[in-house]
Parts: sequence; C-alpha cells; structure tokens
Amino acid sequence: MQARPIPSGQRGRPNFAALGRAIRYLGHYRRLAFLAYTFLFLATGAMLMVPQLVQNMLDAVTNGFIAAKLAAIPSAYLSAALKALKWTPDTLTKYQNAEPLMISAGLLILGFAVMRALFAFSQTYNSERLSQSVAFDFRNELYAKIQRLSFSYHDRNQTGQLMIRATDDVEKLRLFIGQGLLMTLQSLVLLVGALVLLFFTNAKLTLVILPILPVAMVVFMVFGSITQPMFTRVQIRLSKLNTVLQENLAGIKVIKAFVREPEQQKRFADSADELMAQQIQVSRTFSFLFPAIFLIMNLGQAAVLYFGGVQIIQATLTLGEWQKFSLYLIYVFMPLGQLGFIINQLSQASASAVRIFDILDAKNDVTDKPGARVLSEVEGRVQFEHVTFRYFGGGDPVLKDVSFMAEPGQTVALLGATGSGKTTIINLIPRFYDASAGTVCIDGDDVRDVTLDSLRSQIGIVLQDTTLFTGTIRDNIAFGRPDASMEDVIDAAKAAAAHDFILTFPQAYDTHVGERGTTLSGGQKQRVAIARALLLDPRILILDDSTSSVDALTEYQIQQALTRLMKGRTSFVIAQRISTVRNADQILILDKGQVVASGKHDDLMEDSPIYAEIYSSQLVEDAHVEQAQAQAEMAA
Repeated sequence: MQARPIPSGQRGRPNFAALGRAIRYLGHYRRLAFLAYTFLFLATGAMLMVPQLVQNMLDAVTNGFIAAKLAAIPSAYLSAALKALKWTPDTLTKYQNAEPLMISAGLLILGFAVMRALFAFSQTYNSERLSQSVAFDFRNELYAKIQRLSFSYHDRNQTGQLMIRATDDVEKLRLFIGQGLLMTLQSLVLLVGALVLLFFTNAKLTLVILPILPVAMVVFMVFGSITQPMFTRVQIRLSKLNTVLQENLAGIKVIKAFVREPEQQKRFADSADELMAQQIQVSRTFSFLFPAIFLIMNLGQAAVLYFGGVQIIQATLTLGEWQKFSLYLIYVFMPLGQLGFIINQLSQASASAVRIFDILDAKNDVTDKPGARVLSEVEGRVQFEHVTFRYFGGGDPVLKDVSFMAEPGQTVALLGATGSGKTTIINLIPRFYDASAGTVCIDGDDVRDVTLDSLRSQIGIVLQDTTLFTGTIRDNIAFGRPDASMEDVIDAAKAAAAHDFILTFPQAYDTHVGERGTTLSGGQKQRVAIARALLLDPRILILDDSTSSVDALTEYQIQQALTRLMKGRTSFVIAQRISTVRNADQILILDKGQVVASGKHDDLMEDSPIYAEIYSSQLVEDAHVEQAQAQAEMAA
C-alpha cells in the first residue's frame, strides 16, 4: 500500500472531528479527568452562591435602614406603615437588629470565596496534570509511529514538518485540553446556572437578555469556521520555517564553505514573512471578534439597565435583587467575554489535531503481514527473483526484472553508475522498501513472510552517509546491542580498525562524539559505524561504499578484518575500490536498473565490455590504493 503524504487538499475546510477524537484520550486518565471536572463544578457552584449572599447582605442593610426609620414613626401610624411594606412586627424586630445578619452573610461570602479558591486550585492542578498526560501520550504515539513508518513516507515528508507536529501541534492541543476545554465547560455551566437563577430572581428581566444568546452562538460558529483553516495555514507555514531552519543547521558547514549565508538568510526571512503575514491575518480576524462580542454584551447590559430601572422605580425590584441580578448577569456575560479565547484555542487545537492524526493514521508501506513468523537464524542465502521496483508505486521502474543468487558466505560487489539501482537492491534486502513485483528471499523465505524485527536483527548495515548519535563512542558502537560487554565493544572496534584512534582520545571509549558525530573525522565515523554493524555478529552484511572516507592504509586494515569476519556471512558491498571488487565472489554490473553482467573479476574483464569500461574509468584511478596496501602488507 502506498504511503500517504501529509494531506493538502482538505486544508481549507474546518474539521472538528479530529479534535473530538483527541478529547477521547481523556478516557486514558479517568481519575484525573474526574477530579478536574468535579472541582470545576464545585468551584462554579461556589461562584453561583455568592450573588445570593450579596443580596442577603444588601437586603439586611436596606431593611435595617428602613427599620430604623420606622422606629421613629408614632405607634399610631406604625401598623399602617408595616402593612404598606408587607412586614409583620416580627419582621420589624428582626431588621432592627440587622448587624448579625450582615455579619453572617459576610462570613458566608468569605467562606465560599475560600472554598472557590481551593476548588479552583485543585481544578487547575488536576487539569494541568491531565493535559500533560494526554500530551505525553500523543508525543510518544507520534514518535513511535514516525519510527515505524517506512522509508517511502519519510521520502515524501520533510523532517521539519514532522518535528513541528510532534512539538508545537501537540502543545496547542494540550493547551486546549488543559485550559480551553475546561473554560468551555465552565462557561457553559456558568451560563446555564446563571440563566436559571436569573429566571427565578426576575423572569421578566431575564427575557430581556435571552435574544442576545443566539446572536452570540452565531458569532461563535462563524468565527470558528473562519479561523480553523487560518490556524491550519499558520501551522503549515511554521513547519516550512522550521524545515528551513533544520536544513540550514544540518548543513551549516556547506553553507559557510560556499558563502551562501545571504541567500539562506533571505530564504529564512521569506518563510518568516509568510508566517508573519498569516498570523497577522488571524490577528485581524480576531480584532473584529472581540469588539463584536463586547458590542453584544453592552447592548444586553443597556437593555437590562433600562428595564431594571423601570422595575426599581415601580418598586417591583429591590436593591438587593437588582444587585444579585447584576452579578448573575456578569456570569452570563463572562462566557461571552471568554468566547474569543475559546474560539482561539479551539481553532488552533482542531487544526493541530488534524495534523497529528494525519501522521497517526498514515498507512505504512512496509509492515508485518498477518501471521508473519519469526525468521530463525539464517545461513545467508539471498535470492532476487524477477524483482521490479518503483518508488511510491508509480513512474519508471528503478529496478527491472532483477534476478541473482548470493550463496552463504559469498561477497557480492555491486557496480554501476549513479542511479543504476545499487542502493535500491541493498534497501530491498532488509525491507526498507517492498518490491513492486517479484520476490526477495533469504534462505528460501520471502522477506515479506517474516517479521521485520527478526529479519533486520540478522543484517548488519553500514550506510554511505554515516549517522552517529549524541553520546559516547561506546554508546554508538553498542547501539544495536546496548547490553554488549566492554570486551565485545573493543573486539568490534579492533576488527573495524577503530580501536587505535579511539585510545588517542583522553576519555577513550567514553569520549562524546557530539551531535551527528561532528567531533570525529569522516574516516573515524565510518570505522565506528562498521564496528557498530560488526558487534551484531550478523549473518548478512551490507556495506554501502563503507570505505569511501578512509585512507589507503586504514582501508587495508578494514579489508583485512572484513576478510576474516565475512567468512560464513553473505556480504553485499557497494564500492569503488579495486581490492573489494577483485576479492568479491560475485560482481553484479547494473545499468539503468538491470543486471547487465555478473561474475568474477577475471571473467568479467574478458567477457564484459561494460565492466572493462567501469574498471578503467572508475577503478584504475585507485591504483595508488593497491600500492599502499602492498606496502602495508610488507610492513605487516
């Protein structure tokens, strides 16, 4: 199946389904989610209790003031005044001593404020733990998936884009889950709770603000549909900028050597300008959103002030009720004020969720098929049977009907011009790619019928582009066998002619190699890579021009070691040196994806004009190597 690249055709349409899928990851942490949302409800409930307590305090103050005035009225008129106020003598007595009521209401307000603070702290703490846990899952799933994806996927997608998705996109999704989602739920609970309490406080006045809510919801949906694609484009341009940065840092020596700093700086500046332009477009859109929300809020507030004032004049609304209504009205407007922040985080998170699941849902070209069995220890017989290969499943074939047999213990040299298919052949053996047609067999087993781990664990590989990892020399040699003893590591280093130069470093095998092995020379890196492959004690060796960066004497030392170690192993070597080709048991000459000649050196010199031409044009120039090797033999 063809690897799916990062989609681009649907980037312009809002897609919130992926965000819903991401939210379901909360189910992995039910306890944390329960605590976070329980404390959210408790904190919101404590908020909703405060306006009622404020009303009680204000009513106690105003009624206490009225009771004090009533005390000055002659007793003959007191009953009429009480009847007009709908008070009883007990009510008058109660409000004549209003101070205890005020104190109790104040203490309750203080108590609920403390409770709300504790609940809010617990909510924030648990929601942060929850969002970090979900982000942890996403980062690990992304990393594991990127590790499993086949070479064809990485051929089609840039490293910088994958890095942004595993870092910035995950962080934006985490912020929404830890903040935006809780803010959304809190706003909904606060809005519904406040509307219910407003209705019971003053139904007529509540009906005045109800028309505002549908307008706010329409604004919410319109801006959400507009901004989500915008944030997708922001992430795409951020990925492009990160790709430029990553490529420049990786190739900084080449850039300096060719004095291309101005051009590369312009390239980075152009990408930064594109990102800034897109972010300004987002900011411009939100500059309309917030005034629109505040306009809606102010219209509602103006209407409530007018109709509430009429009720106060008509004595159908007390000062305490008005204050309570005003506070609950703030709880209605607060979610509308948070609308812009919610839309911002929602749009960013939904765009990032789509980009994250693009990777998690990517189809892998090379996987273990159902029922794949573990490949037992192999003898090393490798057979290509009418193999044809096309990259990405289309276009002209890179290999065309290639067939050959490598017997156990044989050394097979691959020769040919650039683009002839040499590297493709060695990539098909460990199933970095799958043949488009034909079969690749090891000991008679189709490589597609066995598990990838069991296949690749029996193949040692030294690629032309040597990659070392940050850490010590020992860590890099033992990369494939972290549990290897120091003695095994040293033996592998000796076999690769690396031991002597390693001992020249003050810390020997504990020397740090730096990022991508920058503290080592090209030849030193290559010998460490060879030692890394040899430590696996593989039955099959693949050496992709593995001695191209070493001097003649070092190459001779490596070849002598490889000659001993290759006994009983099948070895495939892409090389341009005379010694490798002459010692090979079988030489395959490739031209435009086809094996045009095969055999040993002496036979091909007589029977293959193409080999003779390659020999004279590409190999004869290395005659000095043979001379150096002869001198080394004499010295030995």
